[in-house]
Amino acid sequence: QVRRCLSRVGQLPTDSMHNALSPSLKALIADKLIKHSDGDVKVALAYCLIYLTRITAPDAPYNEHQMEEVLRLIVSSFENLHDKSSRWYEKRISILKIFAEVKLCLEMLNLECDTLILEMFQNFFKTIR
Repeated sequence: QVRRCLSRVGQLPTDSMHNALSPSLKALIADKLIKHSDGDVKVALAYCLIYLTRITAPDAPYNEHQMEEVLRLIVSSFENLHDKSSRWYEKRISILKIFAEVKLCLEMLNLECDTLILEMFQNFFKTIR
């Protein structure tokens, strides 16, 4: 439901819309969710977080440490991008499209997430193979 609502919000929301998004911003970055062990939860969360980054682009919705966690989660969603039979396949593709659209790779470079960049490319090479 959160993702559906977020998909309707345009980029650079008004102050009132930004205030309305604030509870979701805080809830989605909670350790209980961001460090969840279930793969389905991780992809669903990455799906919501990628929409939040689209809405707030070009600004990051979180501080540097939190953005590293968000990016780590998003990159982990690319791990099984090759599995077209997965019920999460379409969502992973949407995550990848928005990732490219808002140029999150530049954020990864700014935050010097070299290991994460390497992991992302390994996931892409795995998909290509």
